[in-house]
Amino acid sequence: MSTAGRPSPHLLVIDDDARLAGLLAQYLGDAGFRVTTLPDTRALARVLEHDPPHLIVLDWMMPHEDGLAACRRLRESGDMTPIIMLTAKSEEEARIEGLDGGADDYLGKPFNPRELLARIQALLRRAALAAPGAPLPADAPIAFGECVLDLATRTLTRGGETVDLTTAEFAMLRVLATHPNEPLSRDRLSMLARGKPYDVFDRSVDVQIARLRKLIEADPARPRHIQTVWGRGYVFVPSPTPSSLPDPAVRGTDTA
Repeated sequence: MSTAGRPSPHLLVIDDDARLAGLLAQYLGDAGFRVTTLPDTRALARVLEHDPPHLIVLDWMMPHEDGLAACRRLRESGDMTPIIMLTAKSEEEARIEGLDGGADDYLGKPFNPRELLARIQALLRRAALAAPGAPLPADAPIAFGECVLDLATRTLTRGGETVDLTTAEFAMLRVLATHPNEPLSRDRLSMLARGKPYDVFDRSVDVQIARLRKLIEADPARPRHIQTVWGRGYVFVPSPTPSSLPDPAVRGTDTA
């Protein structure tokens, strides 16, 4: 993962299972990462201030403060460090709760370390952090409604104010914004934004769409820019007009 003259990406693993944390530190260290481990979130603020990580692997069930609460606290403070949530919870609603709380990805316990490594690498690629300092494409900003999405700096502003986006939210919005007026299926959205096929039992695409609507739409219940296309998926409409819609099947927030 490291290149000449560049430090290895820094990962922060927070898990109260000392044995698991140690094994992950060794495995991810062998993969080329610099790894810091914490048994809980009490020292998180200090690490973020003095040695900020490129990505956090965060256990859900921990003493003092659970991972979901920590994730929400970070997002509310404006910290958009990519987060992979580890959880023994297998219920769909629990996974959705983790994503809705601001996590970029989740992985159920027990898990294969190779899968965790693959998810880490995918998130770092999307965040353009695998090679810190590397220039981003000089794409022209995309304006829609009160918003401006700058693909080069990975920033979104609304009414002149910066809107914080997680890595997963930026990846999803970028895919939508670079395919204007083109209906995209959940499977294509998942492949383009997350690098993996859509699972019919995985509602994370819909969760990310719902979160983006809350961030960019004047009325998320009646979206103008991210619209649902019945039976097909979603479509991004930069300047909603009757002629700009792909077909009469577009229906606000209705399930596709």
